[in-house]
This record gives sequence, structure tokens and C-alpha cells, in this order.
Amino acid sequence: MDFEHSTIILILVILTAIFFDFTNGWNDSANAIATVVSTRVLSPLKAVILAAILNFIGALVSTKVARTIGGGIVNPDIIKNYVILSSMLSASIWMTICTIWGLPISGSHSLLGGLIGSAVTIFGYNVLISKGIWQVVITLVASPLLGFVGGYILLIVVYWIAFKMHPNTVRFTFSYSQVLSSSFVAFTHGMNDAQKVMGIVTLALYTAGKISDIVVPLWVIFLCALAIAMGTATGGWNVIKTMGMRLSHIRPIEGFAAETSAASVLLLTAGLGLPASTTHTITGSILGVGTSRRVRSVKWGIGKKILYAWIFTFPITALLGGIFVIIIRFILYNW
Repeated sequence: MDFEHSTIILILVILTAIFFDFTNGWNDSANAIATVVSTRVLSPLKAVILAAILNFIGALVSTKVARTIGGGIVNPDIIKNYVILSSMLSASIWMTICTIWGLPISGSHSLLGGLIGSAVTIFGYNVLISKGIWQVVITLVASPLLGFVGGYILLIVVYWIAFKMHPNTVRFTFSYSQVLSSSFVAFTHGMNDAQKVMGIVTLALYTAGKISDIVVPLWVIFLCALAIAMGTATGGWNVIKTMGMRLSHIRPIEGFAAETSAASVLLLTAGLGLPASTTHTITGSILGVGTSRRVRSVKWGIGKKILYAWIFTFPITALLGGIFVIIIRFILYNW
């Protein structure tokens, strides 16, 4: 039996990828709804249902990010499916742990760390596509910075517009506007994060010889869109509390600015086919908005914990990926 191209291994890759997609939506539900729930513009139930629907729709719009992940990180002609399986196990476990702890982390970092760690352990650095990795790394670093700057500037502009309005008018206007901005984040989250798993599943299908090119099949698009929508609908409430209530106290006007800034960055990166971190981007935007109001309004102790989770995500998932691939390879060839 050719274990490296086994249908059983392919099925396990798809199942673990879908589980990761679910946990990604579970952790990232906070990205779209944390601020709109914390400002009491929408109830938690209405917010998660709205976010889940728009996650699903956003995931169907484009496959540019999926093609980048599927063919731009590791050489698809070298990689094996047991390596991809190891990477998905690594990313899924870390994502689940951090969601339970209430820490918003990057699905992109988790996935990238697991995939690189697993692939390099077996094939060495020659399996990596440096150009694609550098594009992803630059995007992951730039997106939260752009979110921070955008949130900072946008809030100043919005304050200027609202300056002469009656307080009740401001509250009414931006409460409804925040429903739109929250929807915008949920939509762009689907455009980014669901597609990363689409890329992994497509890579696994190509490796198994089921497809002849890195083109995302229609059934993969719908399956991944449904998985991330279901994860979002579950609601990672511990993460939502961290993002919307503990990081910085915000009102509808600040929530609108943070969400609009983050969603704009995510729309840009998705349009370019670059996998940005939704979590990093919205967190950067919230910090930018909080800093624009007053530096002390940001709870930097919570921000430090989030930063540590970001820093450790890549090395931990890479290490786990390396450990899992050694174990799985040993089991396969000694079965």
C-alpha cells in the first residue's frame, strides 16, 4: 500500500482541515462581533448568526487566497499528505487551546507554522517556496499596523464629523452604522480565513492525484465556507470578552471606526490574494482606536498577553508539526 497517496490519509487531511476551519471560526467569531456585542448594539445571538451568514457568503466570493496557500508556501510536487495531516493537527490543537483560554490568535500563523514545521522536518528547507512565504510574512506583519493606523486616523475623522451632532443622534447613527461595519468584518473574514483551508484541502487533493492543478473544486469551497460559518455561530465567548471588553472600552462610534479600518485592510489583502490575519488586523484597529481616544484607555496588560500568544504561535505550531509528522510517519511505515 502506498501510504503517502492513500485515500485514508487524504480523508484524514480533509477532516482535520475542516476541524481547523471550525476552530478558526470559533476563535475568530470575536473579530466580527466582539465590539458590536460589547457596545450592546446587537445581542450575542443576533451577532453570531449575522456573522456566520456573512462568513459563509464571503468565503464564496474569491479563491485568490486559497491559491496562494495551496501552491505558494510549499512545493506541491514534493509535499506528501501525511505531512499536511501533521500540520493541520498542530494548528487545530493550538487554536483550540487558545480559544478555551480566551486568547485571540492568528489562524494564518497557526496554519503556516504547522505546515512549515512539518514539511521542513521531512524534506528540509528546499520544499519551501521563499517568495510565497515572504509575501505572507510581510502581509501578516503589515496588516495589524495598517489596522492600527487606519483605526487611529478614522476615529479622528469620525469624531470631527460627529462633533456638532447631538449626543443622541451620534449614538443612534453609529449604533446602526456599527451593524454595517461588523457585517463588513464578517464578510472579509470569510474572504480570508475560510480560503486558507480551501488551499490546504486543494493541495492535499493535488498531492493525492485527485486533481491535476491547484484549482479549488466547488465542493471544497462550500464545505470550507460551511465549516467556518458553523464555528463562528458557536461563538468563542472567552475570546469575545477579551477583544470587546477587556482590551479597551469602546462605544458604537469607536467600534464603527475599528471595524471599518480592519475590514478595509482585509478586503485589500484578499483582493491581492495575500492571506492576512483577521485577528491581528482587528486587534490592531481596536488598539489604534483606543490610542486615538487616550493611551490609558487601552489595557496594555491584556494587549501584552495577546502579543505573547502571537509570538509563540508560529514556533509552537512548527514544533508540534515536526513532532506529529515524525510520529505519523513512523506509524505509517511500521504499520
